[in-house]
Amino acid sequence: MKSRFLLFYVCLLFSWTTKAQMQTNNPVRWHAVYVPVSGVEGEVQITAEIEKNWHTYSQRPTDAGPIPTSFAYTPDKSYSLEGKTIESDAHEEYVKAFEAKILVFTDKAVFKQKIKRTNNQPFKLSAKVEYMACNDVMCLPPKTEILEIQVK
Repeated sequence: MKSRFLLFYVCLLFSWTTKAQMQTNNPVRWHAVYVPVSGVEGEVQITAEIEKNWHTYSQRPTDAGPIPTSFAYTPDKSYSLEGKTIESDAHEEYVKAFEAKILVFTDKAVFKQKIKRTNNQPFKLSAKVEYMACNDVMCLPPKTEILEIQVK
């Protein structure tokens, strides 16, 4: 009986530790979709879902230290970029890790990039996002995510 209880306890402890590590490893989840605007124009909408107690940073660089969120799109003859990637409203917050007020996103961030299609053929658009996530205790190293967006 004691060995079953011990085994149960070890399994339970392992599952809690694994869940905590998973959350710490990737507190930001990225999703991207293409939204047509007209026959040849559209918008790539990239959304970051940010776990509670975590935040990520604006695209606007700062001298205080965090890596700003950045986007790079793989060139392709099927489209051209129209302007720069715009972001939803970041809010200014004092970040202990950098001892400064910095523009951050909590809960959710939305980024939009206008594109102009060169034809009506479907294609995949590849976007690379580099970002950094922090909470009140620590910052994770900068991460890079590759997003594949189907343009129909």
